[in-house]
Amino acid sequence: MSGEKRGSKTRRSLEAIIADALNQLFKNLEDAEIELEGVEIEADELELEPIMQAIVSQIPKPVEVAKPAVKPLPERLLEAEFTPPVTEYPGSIVEVKIGATKSEGGTRSKTVVLGGETVPAFYTFEGLNPNPPVVSLDVFDTRIPLARAVRMEVKDVLDDPAEWAKKAVHKFGAEVVNLHLVSIDPLLKDTPPSEAAKTVENVLQAVDVPICVGGCGDPLKDLKVFEKVCEVAEGERILINSVTLDMDFKKVAEAVKRHGHAVIAFTSMSMDDARELNRKLYEVLPKEDIVIDTTTAALGYGLDYAFTIMERTRLAALMGDTELQHPISSGTTNAWAAREAWMKLDESKWGPRELRGPIWEVVTALTLLLAGVDYFMMMHPLAVKTVKQVIDRFTMGGVFDSEKYLNWVSSTF
Repeated sequence: MSGEKRGSKTRRSLEAIIADALNQLFKNLEDAEIELEGVEIEADELELEPIMQAIVSQIPKPVEVAKPAVKPLPERLLEAEFTPPVTEYPGSIVEVKIGATKSEGGTRSKTVVLGGETVPAFYTFEGLNPNPPVVSLDVFDTRIPLARAVRMEVKDVLDDPAEWAKKAVHKFGAEVVNLHLVSIDPLLKDTPPSEAAKTVENVLQAVDVPICVGGCGDPLKDLKVFEKVCEVAEGERILINSVTLDMDFKKVAEAVKRHGHAVIAFTSMSMDDARELNRKLYEVLPKEDIVIDTTTAALGYGLDYAFTIMERTRLAALMGDTELQHPISSGTTNAWAAREAWMKLDESKWGPRELRGPIWEVVTALTLLLAGVDYFMMMHPLAVKTVKQVIDRFTMGGVFDSEKYLNWVSSTF
């Protein structure tokens, strides 16, 4: 045999030996370790391809994992019947009437009734409340600083509260005129009680809707003015705004009772204070003469606190707390104390002041509407109109299309 043939045969034999050795090595390595000692391999030329093929052939193929089947998207929502939970409420809110017609000894063309609720606000699945919330418009007896958006609406009547009241009723649709006797403040004009009472008489003659009369916040001056106002407005059943724990509330209550009026009991975001003031007023007044006000904080300035106190007050009353079973009043005008409602800001971010202020007042009112407020004191005509439309829409005066609202998920815009 020639040398060339012997070399080729030797090379093939060597490759076969190496392949066999590697195959055995991989098999053995599955369970154990193998050490080769004293082995020496010499070759003039070594082809690795057959060796690599042998190695690759020993590598297990990856197991193919079946992909999960793609479920088709639902074509419609599952239909299910929902029955709202119904709660029985042992308590109810007393009704407080404001205003008196001729047959009742007054001169008003109509009266308004606050309260009477037996279920929380707009819980129509539990029952219907008898009296919708009432919206009043603020009128002041003297010029005060007003936001431009408000001032432009009433600039022609700022010096005449009677004309201001007429505009509020006939043009802006106020259900009640909320007259503020700001000028009686000792730090302003210190208007005497007799002059303040004359202003009340003029407003009563100018409009035929019920009126609410507020003071300046000075407990001593308010007491004197309220006593005189109650006297000259006898028979009209006005709403006095307001009595507080830091004034001689008993004397105010006696004047209110003597002349047949009603009163707002004002406390600062405290259910305990509201109970205390009501207990003391009960010594003089029947519950049907008392409206409560737990303080309104505007959007962005504590609205969540105001809402919580009002909602808890209403729910406690419905659950049987007899000292809180009164209609709730809201000084929604406080929304205009928020700087964002009237300041000149970047309109690209904040919007125009002409709309921002009314929207601020509307959002404040609608939030507290859900808490159960019965009487809103408001300022901007557009805000008043909007809130009245919402109240009408969600009470017996409006038409509620349940299909439209329940199918909002599939609606297109």
